[in-house]
Amino acid sequence: MNELDKTMYFGAKPDILEKAKALRKSMTDAEKILWERLKNKQILNLRFRRQHPIDIFISDFYCHTVRLVIELDGKIHKAQKEYDEGRTAEMERFDIQVIRFRNEEIENDIENVINKIGSIIRQRLKSPPWGI
Repeated sequence: MNELDKTMYFGAKPDILEKAKALRKSMTDAEKILWERLKNKQILNLRFRRQHPIDIFISDFYCHTVRLVIELDGKIHKAQKEYDEGRTAEMERFDIQVIRFRNEEIENDIENVINKIGSIIRQRLKSPPWGI
């Protein structure tokens, strides 16, 4: 693993890397829809990774260039709001911004979701908090 890879995972352990690999094989319908729009550098020519390990967590989607995590929330997230907030706070320690979309937003209004993602990326490129 090269040095960029080590920093990109923010200290994730081998078991988390393996779990992420397994999760890539069982994406939800909403994740598949969004992945079709994120893969192959379709948004501002930036690479996104799916089911990407960050420390002890696995993000749904991650763009290392702008340190942006995109999380998709299904029904289970209504019951784990505190956990999600704590998880977001932990990622913010690494200057990672976390944005969340409900599965229904992905399934019913993907264009609006893509526009929001693009807007946030442009903001982060203008003034990166991690100091490029």
